[in-house]
Amino acid sequence: MDADAIIKEIRHFISQSPANRMPTADNGIIFDEPLVQFADGDDPIFNEYKSIIDSTHLTPREALARAYDKSPEDMPSRLSVISWILPVTEATRVSNRRQTRVPSRQWIYTRWYGEIFNNALREHVMELLAEKGHLVVAPTTRPYYKNTFQAGGKGYFSNWSERHIAYAAGLGTFSLSDGFITERGIAHRCSSLVTSLELPPSLRTAPGPYSNCLFYVDGTCDACIKRCPAGAITEQGHDKVKCLDYARSELEHLREKYNVRHLGCGFCQTGVPCEAVNPTKEAEKMEDLKT
Repeated sequence: MDADAIIKEIRHFISQSPANRMPTADNGIIFDEPLVQFADGDDPIFNEYKSIIDSTHLTPREALARAYDKSPEDMPSRLSVISWILPVTEATRVSNRRQTRVPSRQWIYTRWYGEIFNNALREHVMELLAEKGHLVVAPTTRPYYKNTFQAGGKGYFSNWSERHIAYAAGLGTFSLSDGFITERGIAHRCSSLVTSLELPPSLRTAPGPYSNCLFYVDGTCDACIKRCPAGAITEQGHDKVKCLDYARSELEHLREKYNVRHLGCGFCQTGVPCEAVNPTKEAEKMEDLKT
């Protein structure tokens, strides 16, 4: 398998899998066509994440080695990371855009059933690579994957951040709300695999880690601050604890109502300029029209 074959297979699975459908009468699609890019498994940025995120954050080499109960030195000399973005459909985004206190049913289903589909996609690609004789792992599905809470400090963080992996693969940059803005916007789910298959690394073309966020680029946008019902987003950034507290206090009743386990309001991902586009590119187009 090469890079084109992997991208084609991911796109095919997304377009054909019945798991990428809402459990509703209209059987609507959960995710649109994906973005898929690659990173070198030994890119120095992965070691930088041990300082940026936490010392426990795994490098791709460490993640793959743990999956096979080996030491990182025993892994093949070249490793690759496959990272993908699953954009939320317009219908779901529109439904949530109208909400102000609790998320729409479509958004709730996307968070829950969408991640079930994301796991199915992970398994599908891993099976294909394993059949070809390649080592492969989806770190967030392994027992060693952990979410940690640090009181009075970082709040919640994990030892494998899908957003940071996507950044390493050149898929976008971070936002004021702690989201990840791609060329298809911020409303999405993301995932990644580490494999021994050698793939060409994608370029990171963004000038910096916040280059797609209008707040950091020119200070013109505070839409996510205004959209957040928890007051968890300010000009200083995103308060993860306040965000989670809101979900636990105001959204908890929706678990039973919709028969789901995980919830998120998604207001900072809908009804904002970066919902479905890279807003800095849109701003550039407007400037070009003026001139």
